[in-house]
Amino acid sequence: MIGRHLRITGRVQGVGYRYWLLGRATASGLTGWVRNRTDGTVEAVVQGPEDAVARIVAEAESGPPAARVDRVETIEQAIDPLLTRFEQRPTC
Repeated sequence: MIGRHLRITGRVQGVGYRYWLLGRATASGLTGWVRNRTDGTVEAVVQGPEDAVARIVAEAESGPPAARVDRVETIEQAIDPLLTRFEQRPTC
């Protein structure tokens, strides 16, 4: 199991990015969360098997059809055992 913290920049708000990532992560069996930030970016924590996390990080670079992803910053994240599913969180 590995964890990653993502910050996604570009045209990623108002285009269904959070819902798309929620669906992709859930389908991949990952745990974590996704939320909009007030600076116009999307932030997420993903954790699970290394191959599934690598796959979702790669998919995050494209996003849903209406999105334009400029950059995905990825930082190692400690596993949080309290995260038992993938959820959407309120904007911060």
